[in-house]
Amino acid sequence: MQQPIAILDSGVGGLTVCKEIMRQLPREKIMYFGDTARAPYGPRPAEEVTRFTRQIVEYLIQFRPKMIVIACNTATAVALEDIRSRVAIPVVGVIHPGARAANGRTQSGIVGVIGTEGTIRSGAYEQALKQLSPSIDVISLACPKFVPLVEQGNFRSRETQEVVETSLQPLKARNIDTLILGCTHYPYLSDTIASVMGRDVMLISSADETAREISTILHDRNRLTRDGELPIHQFFCSGDPRMFRMIAQQWLGEQIELTPVVWQVPKIG
Repeated sequence: MQQPIAILDSGVGGLTVCKEIMRQLPREKIMYFGDTARAPYGPRPAEEVTRFTRQIVEYLIQFRPKMIVIACNTATAVALEDIRSRVAIPVVGVIHPGARAANGRTQSGIVGVIGTEGTIRSGAYEQALKQLSPSIDVISLACPKFVPLVEQGNFRSRETQEVVETSLQPLKARNIDTLILGCTHYPYLSDTIASVMGRDVMLISSADETAREISTILHDRNRLTRDGELPIHQFFCSGDPRMFRMIAQQWLGEQIELTPVVWQVPKIG
């Protein structure tokens, strides 16, 4: 039986990682869990986010995945090492790949990071960036209104434009040349974020960079699927399956039109 790559997120944000994995590794089976009933994770205490992440991993591990991807920046910041200590397979987070990409692309050495309250409060991106380049200047900003917009499927409206413009105003005068989208929900809003920040600011998607790291790890471990058959992906959500499925189908588009998909609503917690 083909072993899947298990991806978990607080909601639909991790689908941005999922899409890139499907593009780069079309033979890999994806098992995705979106904890939509308890999203967003950003405002929650670290202990609660860690508990939720453990519950999801305990559920997914029964399917014998070959890798676990914590596609949530908040959960990566507070629970990555805890999960790594509990399972015997590779566990990948989304913070270090994004930090490495930003460090390699900034010209001015002034990097912006936007994320949930939990991610920004943890200082995880700043720590990762400083490890790579101690002299780098990191400007961090929490944007708590972004995730609810995405979870509602509200990507391109006048309200979204106004929320993004107001939220990002503190970064406009800071002369950053690189901006890390430090939440996997944020690529849904990337067009609006790019228009607000201007063409001189390069956006770094932690989702895209994480998918590249996953590909590298599986290749190095000789764990890439060599089966010629198309995989059957499985998508789980803990909340409203209709909204989740609508956003997933809209975002993944032809990626899931070409492959069979199973939709399920499990009971956890």
